Amino acid sequence: MQKIKNIKEWAEEDRPREKLILKGKEALTDAELLAILIGMGSREMSALDLGKSILKSVDNNLGNLTKLNLNNLKKFKGMGEAKSISILAALELGRRLQGHIDEEPLIIKSSSDIYTYLKPLLLDLNHEEFWLLLLNRRLQVLSRHKISKGSVTQTVVDPKIIFKIALENQATSIILAHNHPSGNLKPSQADIDITDKIKSASKLLDILLIDHLIFTNKGYYSFADDSQI
Repeated sequence: MQKIKNIKEWAEEDRPREKLILKGKEALTDAELLAILIGMGSREMSALDLGKSILKSVDNNLGNLTKLNLNNLKKFKGMGEAKSISILAALELGRRLQGHIDEEPLIIKSSSDIYTYLKPLLLDLNHEEFWLLLLNRRLQVLSRHKISKGSVTQTVVDPKIIFKIALENQATSIILAHNHPSGNLKPSQADIDITDKIKSASKLLDILLIDHLIFTNKGYYSFADDSQI
């Protein structure tokens, strides 16, 4: 049986680290970038082959790769806890970078603005999350807050927490958003009930509820666009 070459035994231009130095990070394949994060493979499989194996398990789709958790990665032979954590940390940094707030405050003009702004945080999740956007009188985004994290089918939302955050930050209007991992864009009765409850409370506190969006990987539903707010 032919012994599998270690990355250090390859031609320099084929080694992921050296290739990055010589040709730039853009020249590396997804598997090569994973190989750098993995560092060293095993006796049976190089770091690059291990990276290819992980990508193959998610149909070579980086969006699906973000759905893997620590236990999923540790199932691959040669992937210990430290290597798996390195990959998860890199993926989370990439996800946060996509949702980075620009120096110039974003002004919300439509539901599509909300979707574009929040989709890096709410797409490709295998659980529900509920987020809150705080805005000023000019409809500029002041800040965003994750209110809760739930299961595949639901997440619990406490209106008191939402308005506590809004009042502490002197927001004049708010936007709600949560995702449906199932891909179903239709609001559930629970979604309708919580929207109505927050809408009623917002009127008493003189804080405008602008919209509530439901996110899926294929699109979004807007309560405001559907005249439900």
